[in-house]
Amino acid sequence: MKTLHIINLFALALICFSCSTKLKDKDIAQKNDYNAYIETEDQDWLQTLEGDYKFWDSKLKNHPDQFPYLAKKASALSAKFNITGNIDYLIEAEMDLIEANKRTNYSNSGYLRALARNYISQHRFKESLELLKKAEAIGEHLKGTQNMLFDVYLELGNTNEATKYLVEIQDFSDFDYLIRLSKWQDHEGNLDGAIKYMEKALKMAESSNNPNKKQWVYTNIADYYGHDGQVKKSYEYYLKALSLDPSDAYSKKGIAWIAYSYDNNPQEAMRILNKVTQTHKTPDYELLKAEIAAYMGDSLSKSKHLNAYLKAVENEKYGDMYNAYNTIVFTDELQIFDSALKIAKKEVENRPTPHSYDLLAWSYYKRGESEKALDIVETYVKDKSFEPTILSHMAHIYKANGKVAEAHDLKKELLEASYELGPVATQFNKSI
Repeated sequence: MKTLHIINLFALALICFSCSTKLKDKDIAQKNDYNAYIETEDQDWLQTLEGDYKFWDSKLKNHPDQFPYLAKKASALSAKFNITGNIDYLIEAEMDLIEANKRTNYSNSGYLRALARNYISQHRFKESLELLKKAEAIGEHLKGTQNMLFDVYLELGNTNEATKYLVEIQDFSDFDYLIRLSKWQDHEGNLDGAIKYMEKALKMAESSNNPNKKQWVYTNIADYYGHDGQVKKSYEYYLKALSLDPSDAYSKKGIAWIAYSYDNNPQEAMRILNKVTQTHKTPDYELLKAEIAAYMGDSLSKSKHLNAYLKAVENEKYGDMYNAYNTIVFTDELQIFDSALKIAKKEVENRPTPHSYDLLAWSYYKRGESEKALDIVETYVKDKSFEPTILSHMAHIYKANGKVAEAHDLKKELLEASYELGPVATQFNKSI
């Protein structure tokens, strides 16, 4: 993929910033709450992780026959990837885990799960599934394997198998089961149920005082509260996550979204993201910055950020990790429809989920093949996903096919989801 120079990205956003009339007594995102986390450099965390990595790397070099050191080193590399977003760390961790599995003849379920987890991060779900089936056959720490099998089957769109494993792991007193039951409820469009079970998991994590569990549940429940319109609660839990881990880029991004989409303060959102991306450099952050710049009418900045995204995803090490983003960039911004369609078809092959089929339908729609898009929506998407972005695509496809009543019904839902979609998408949906 070649880097392209784009002007006038997100054209609809040019009128959004000036016409916004959102009125509130007080913004939710307050600098005094989070500024210490935003301004704090992540170098201390990185130095700690680097020290951990060097320790295990040195042990391995001195004792190359000790294959457990490979897994320890891979764990340190994965932690570095989580903070920095540097794909090189994830790929190096993969190499170490492959070697650890080779040395144990793929007979250690812990190493199989570790490599499967790495592949999940790379969106290589089918390869992850193969490893987990091997781990399941071994039987060691079976419940941990079954938990991950549920995760992977859900990512692959195989709801029958996902349901099977959800039954296998059922235990309402178990944190790992509750968070997966919550995820299942969200998948089924039952946000109230998703929040209910995540709140149960939250109480469990806090009573056990396990920092890793608390960190995980804080960020996830913050997302759910945001989806439900409980933006103040969402904000509070992002802050709780940051109090445990000041390097948590995801929570900082969540607060930036609140500043942008709820508080109508795109300048502050951009300030937060610019700070985050000094250390954490995953490509999708550049797309969010491009959208916010577009909302502010800054065409030079939005072009710069979109080009930064395109340059980043040229790195072949990302594999299929950014297929979904790339499809939307090609359809909505670059208008290179054949390339978008090719990527969408690959994503359907990799993951035949409603989300992947939505990308395929949207690619056909933008290419001018509205009837084909409608057929895909009716067959693979309708009543199978309730994400606002997918509903937005459905509404536009319905309208193009003369199904005006259906489009208007979805429009009502979409306008209620304006916070989750953001001001640019909301303005776009007003045209339905």
